[in-house]
Amino acid sequence: MDNIVSSDYRVSNPIKLAECSTHKDFGKSDKELKKELEKIRKDLGKFQDTLYAHGKYGVLVCLQGMDTAGKDSLIREVFKDFNARGVVVHSFKVPTPIELRHDYLWRHYIALPERGKFSVFNRTHYENVLVTKVHPTYILGENLPDVNGISDIDEDFWAKRYRQINDFERHIAENGTIIFKFFLHLSKEEQRKRLLRRIELKEKNWKFSPGDLKERKLWDVYQECYEEAIQKTTTEHAPWFVIPADNKKAARVIVASILMDALKKYKDIDEPELDDEIKANLENFKKQLEKEK
Repeated sequence: MDNIVSSDYRVSNPIKLAECSTHKDFGKSDKELKKELEKIRKDLGKFQDTLYAHGKYGVLVCLQGMDTAGKDSLIREVFKDFNARGVVVHSFKVPTPIELRHDYLWRHYIALPERGKFSVFNRTHYENVLVTKVHPTYILGENLPDVNGISDIDEDFWAKRYRQINDFERHIAENGTIIFKFFLHLSKEEQRKRLLRRIELKEKNWKFSPGDLKERKLWDVYQECYEEAIQKTTTEHAPWFVIPADNKKAARVIVASILMDALKKYKDIDEPELDDEIKANLENFKKQLEKEK
């Protein structure tokens, strides 16, 4: 959409989430927004085919947000026109015992996109400076050599984690991974409505957990943690975008537009040329096949 400007959502200065809009509709109906998304996602699908043939870049799309922010449905709708081989979605849950025996970035590193593919992280390596900061006892489960108790998890500890995450993202960017980080910015009132729908609609019941209500009570703490994490880790090679998420259809259009706007600027991503010898003999190959009729 012409009126979506990536820089309007990209974080380049200190932010206060309370001052950022959670709702956009661009004056369009749900039907009009759906049509806009269909057009953009077809272009994204074509781009991914070219990316696959080119084979030198991978694309990492990171999605963060409070519970019910719309991550699952955004993934389903934005990437619907991709070749199934071209996109892999990873939903990161509580670390497994095997994952806890590695450093906290290990499970994310092994899920990075192959060259030519997209990887979508539904919740990301940022859980390690969000949920763990709200609940620092989770850090004790990592069995770190320099953490013997809660008192060791201080501001220096979090500063080190931000540095490690920035180093991780710089490393993968320098090796061909194009990084996008989206925070789906949901209002507390809209979350309340969506949690109610999970209770009231039988087909949505499976999504509801009493734990959602416990985490909701920590809303303000989470907002502060998100603000700090976003500000400490938005960079030129791995930018954060704050996306108004109260209107799911508009949020999908914004994310798809930002992806397409940035990716089309990579002029070196093109389908490879055929070998000169093969190109020179295309007519001969065509005749061979036609003779088989």
